[in-house]
Amino acid sequence: MRIARLVLGALIVVVVLWVIVGEQMSGASANAVVNARLSTLRAPIAGRVDLPDRELGAAVTRGEIVGAISDPLVDDVRVNDLEMERVFAETEVARIEDLLGDTRQTARALARRSDRASGRRVAELELRLGHARDRRDLLRADATPEGAAAALRDSAAALELSRAREAVDVLENALAAARDGTFIDGAGDAAENAARRRMELGAAIDGLEVDLHAARARLEAIRNRLVDARISVNRLAETQIAATADGRLWEVLAADGERIQRGEPVMRIVDCTSLIVTLSVTEGVYNRLRVGDAARFRLSGSGEIYDGTVARLAGGGAAALYRNLAVSPSPQHLERFDVALAVPALETGPDLSCPVGRTGRAFFEGRPLDWMRSLF
Repeated sequence: MRIARLVLGALIVVVVLWVIVGEQMSGASANAVVNARLSTLRAPIAGRVDLPDRELGAAVTRGEIVGAISDPLVDDVRVNDLEMERVFAETEVARIEDLLGDTRQTARALARRSDRASGRRVAELELRLGHARDRRDLLRADATPEGAAAALRDSAAALELSRAREAVDVLENALAAARDGTFIDGAGDAAENAARRRMELGAAIDGLEVDLHAARARLEAIRNRLVDARISVNRLAETQIAATADGRLWEVLAADGERIQRGEPVMRIVDCTSLIVTLSVTEGVYNRLRVGDAARFRLSGSGEIYDGTVARLAGGGAAALYRNLAVSPSPQHLERFDVALAVPALETGPDLSCPVGRTGRAFFEGRPLDWMRSLF
């Protein structure tokens, strides 16, 4: 009986020592904290900031308006310059349109006068040709067969007949040319001058139409630039600040009513969709870890354990990595080796509600009492 007690006691001592040593030597973090990225909202323009009353930690959603900035002293010199250019361009278009209209009216009036002059000239030639034919026919009638020999011997009569025929031929040729719009005698100089003037006016009209098209295009370009300038001035005069992430208001860096410059930070929002767990471990544990290794995280005050993976091994002196994170490391943390865990369940847990700042412990190896912890 005594031997059985000794054996039982020895077994109990061995189990206790195994539990103590296993618990102490298992890979675990000294501290761990739920962390997340910060989104800094900066002023897009200079002006007076208007921030509604909102408590720190208030929930915000991406695109939600969290503030506004207005600047009554916005520079609108460019808009005024473009307004003046627009007026000048409109005046130039109106001037070319008026000149083009007057030129077209002159061309139409000249065309009517030229057509009337041509008609009158053709009528004159027709009259002269008719009389010339009559004289020719009379001379022919005098040269009857009975008096043919005598007429032929009469050189004066022959010359007169020849002139009559010549006059008829010349007038027929001139009439044909006049009907085609060409005047081959001195009397058609005015009509030819009018035709030449019509061609000059036609060329001037073509040039004015080209100038008008260019002036209208320039006016349209100035109007488009003016619209863009007005939009730019409106944006510089007043704009809104929208949240860039789903999260919570973490820090307010400007006071309501304060005048700030473009690019100055206004507030910071913690991005609750980028939760990670940051922790530090001893050098021995750190050297055994690899990115992608499995890990478990337990929140302080909670028995629930969340599965995760090693996402980053930053080593010692990792202070620079925390410049854009919500929770900065403590001096004791920086004396050890930095590790970051990805724990997806922290973002989807219905009872957690963006638990940034909550602390806990992370474990990288199994421990002897894990079965008992799972029961409680």
